[in-house]
Amino acid sequence: MRKTFYAVFDGAAFRPDQPLQIAPQTRVRLTIETEQVEKRSARSFLDIAEGLNLDGPPDWSSRVDDYLYSPRSATWK
Repeated sequence: MRKTFYAVFDGAAFRPDQPLQIAPQTRVRLTIETEQVEKRSARSFLDIAEGLNLDGPPDWSSRVDDYLYSPRSATWK
């Protein structure tokens, strides 16, 4: 039987990403083919926050508790 599956090597054993239909203690032959990991450039929290395009009242930073916890919090729209 030939089956292709993905697994992670934890330093001691290969851990399949999904359960396999193989009986425990079954002897198998593994061929290792590592996957290319896509490298992403690191983005700062501020870059991510700026990209969210959040909309809020002009006094949001000075009255954040009022807007979050008071009943009139929906009046800024």
